[in-house]
Amino acid sequence: MRFKILIICLLSSISFLQAQNQGSISGKVIDKTSKQPIPYVNISLKKADKLITGGITEDNGNFVIKNVAFDEYTVEILFMGYKKETRTINVNAADKSINLNTISLEEEAVQLKGVEIVSERSTMVQKIDRKVINIGKDLIASGNTASEIMNNIPTVSIDPQTKEISLRGNTNVRILIDGKPSNIDATQLLQQIPSSSIKQIELITNPSAKYNPEGMSGIINVILHKNANDGFNGSLNSGVTFAKTPKVNTALNLNYKVGKVNMYANYGLNHGKNANHGDITSLRPSLENEQRFGFANLNTSHLLKLGVDYLLDDNNTFSFYTNLNLNNGGGNGITLIDYLSPANSDSQQLFDSKNENTTQTYDFVYKHNFKKAGENIEFQANYSKTENPENTDYDLTTTSPASQRLTNNDIERDVDYLQLNLDYVNPISETLRLELGAESRIQKITNDFLETVTETTSAYNRIGNSDFIFRRNIHSVYSNIGKQWGKWSAQLGVRLEHFNIDGDFSNVVASSTPSENVNDNDKLSDNIFSVYPSAFFNYKANDKDSFNFNFSRRVDRPSVGQLSPIREWTTPLVESRGNPDLKPQFTNSFEVNYTRITKIGSITGGVFYRQINDEIVRTIYKNPENINQDIISFINFDDNHAAGVEVSANLKATKWWSINASSDAYFKKVKGTVENANTGLQEYGEVDITSFNFRMNNNFTATKKLRFNLFGMFRGQEQGLQFTRKPMYKMDFGSTYTVLKGKGSITARLNDVFNTMHFAFDGSIPYKQEGAFYWESRGFYIGFNWMFGGGKNSAVQRKQRDANETQGGGGLL
Repeated sequence: MRFKILIICLLSSISFLQAQNQGSISGKVIDKTSKQPIPYVNISLKKADKLITGGITEDNGNFVIKNVAFDEYTVEILFMGYKKETRTINVNAADKSINLNTISLEEEAVQLKGVEIVSERSTMVQKIDRKVINIGKDLIASGNTASEIMNNIPTVSIDPQTKEISLRGNTNVRILIDGKPSNIDATQLLQQIPSSSIKQIELITNPSAKYNPEGMSGIINVILHKNANDGFNGSLNSGVTFAKTPKVNTALNLNYKVGKVNMYANYGLNHGKNANHGDITSLRPSLENEQRFGFANLNTSHLLKLGVDYLLDDNNTFSFYTNLNLNNGGGNGITLIDYLSPANSDSQQLFDSKNENTTQTYDFVYKHNFKKAGENIEFQANYSKTENPENTDYDLTTTSPASQRLTNNDIERDVDYLQLNLDYVNPISETLRLELGAESRIQKITNDFLETVTETTSAYNRIGNSDFIFRRNIHSVYSNIGKQWGKWSAQLGVRLEHFNIDGDFSNVVASSTPSENVNDNDKLSDNIFSVYPSAFFNYKANDKDSFNFNFSRRVDRPSVGQLSPIREWTTPLVESRGNPDLKPQFTNSFEVNYTRITKIGSITGGVFYRQINDEIVRTIYKNPENINQDIISFINFDDNHAAGVEVSANLKATKWWSINASSDAYFKKVKGTVENANTGLQEYGEVDITSFNFRMNNNFTATKKLRFNLFGMFRGQEQGLQFTRKPMYKMDFGSTYTVLKGKGSITARLNDVFNTMHFAFDGSIPYKQEGAFYWESRGFYIGFNWMFGGGKNSAVQRKQRDANETQGGGGLL
């Protein structure tokens, strides 16, 4: 017993003596340009180039390294995408607690002159769990809308015909605006956001358990501008694109900050007429034909955001904003079908469509910081309501025998969406971090479809009324725990989710032809409990080389459009509708990335693999009510897999030449069922495809005020189950000239210099067909950017979610 007491006393004495010979190092890390704190920055304490200890910054940018033995050290402050900072210190008895105060990190390869909000050129930063593309004037000039500039973003593609977005060759991608979902369909939403309103685009290909697991290929987060400057500040970015018709793209950003209150307003306008045309030659047995299409659409989009932040004290912050998205659109078009056989009657279909889309969003956030540095809890409530009426008239005429059919489609769509989030973060120690959270999403969608059909050359008439009510409730909890040791860091997470849907569908048809009369009612419902694990590992070999390994399980739930049996659109030969029997598609996603920092920039390479269950695929079958018409819909198919490799570089080749380049290749097996044109039966089909893409963005500095930009892209041929899409490519050239003592600039850009960008295809399943579609790809853009106001950047802490950035996916990673 006495021996044990002696040992305890001896150990206590040693610990006391060690404590007397130890000190601590503290400080705060901020972004040099925005003055905002940077979380998760690596702080390394070295002696003779040997790592002794280290730590990371908290959400507010602060760090503390304790139990540092007396000695001389080199402190390295390093964060991916920023230039490294070093400090030399001496921890001794006279100076035990060393405060490095505020350390400002400068972004790598980002050149900001004066106080410009929008940089001259776009840059890409590879972070641990995402790629961040900072939108510069070169990308703004490349398109009027978010949809138009997406083709210039690495690994992202926009289908030129349907405007459907894909990430890494897959269309199952989730779109967020300022970290939050929208009621508006992603295809339509991206065409409504002016490109000049966009600050950043984040590509999150393997999100952690903190994010909801929807989207097989990941998340694209579009971050809109928001200022946080003292006093009154603002910026104006306006431009016009001249193609067949002029198109206007304007954004105004205003901010006023005084004391504890920050108020801001953003307004974006996109207005213009877009024309496109196409042709298809179809060798369908006994119905061989040539189809020609012409469309003209006039759209005006207004995007208004108003918000206020109130800093009650250092530990409590309230934030509120509201978004109003208003879109008025309309268009008209013509479809001509010329049959090769005189036995078939040629036809012409005219259409005239008007639609409106009004979405109002309200968002409230409260954040409380506890006494422990980095420990906080945050509550968010987000509600949005969308009204989307549409009215379309069709006029179908045939030549032999002569007939005319008039059809009117009157559609009312309403969406109500409520999302509640509660997130808690606790840095248990300098190397251990815990995240807990809960989320509820409640959605109701109503769709009323009224169709009236009359024939002027006969007594035929028909009235159909189809209603669809869809309710979806998702409740989930998650946990992430992150640990750092030496050069390694890891995060393990799990998300538990209960998913419930129910839908009511009714279809009533009253026709002058009794066999067409219908009175159907149907229901769909589902309850699913799912577990979504995730794992992230990061190894930093040295200051220049880092590796990242991650895994997550994700889900693609059928959208309302994929489930609704209500007809989406129709032509004389094709009709699109959903499938109420679709099941969710689950994906296990694996990814490995490597980043190399060189003297002239950074190079990142990665590979990924996806294992897919109950894959949702397109299918085509004959309309049982019209043997001359095909129906495009969706089905669940067998398990599948996909893989890919991608490389990107952000380089400063010389003082006057900088390069952003990326290339990617995808390998996947496409499966599905198609109808045999000869037998009329559904047959299984599959094909192995390889898709290759390359983009290169060059920026040349001629003088301090004049810069030039040269962009090129190539999208390789892609083999599908039913047709082959031919290669697509283009080149853009532009320049920017700085005026008003660096506070303004004028940008000019010629997009698609050689007018080569168009969509072309050919196929042989279920019958031989080929075609092409063309749009106003070539256009000349002229724009003006101006920043005004006399405020200076403030270093007041801003909560990360409301700073227009989704929170980092990972603990200490």
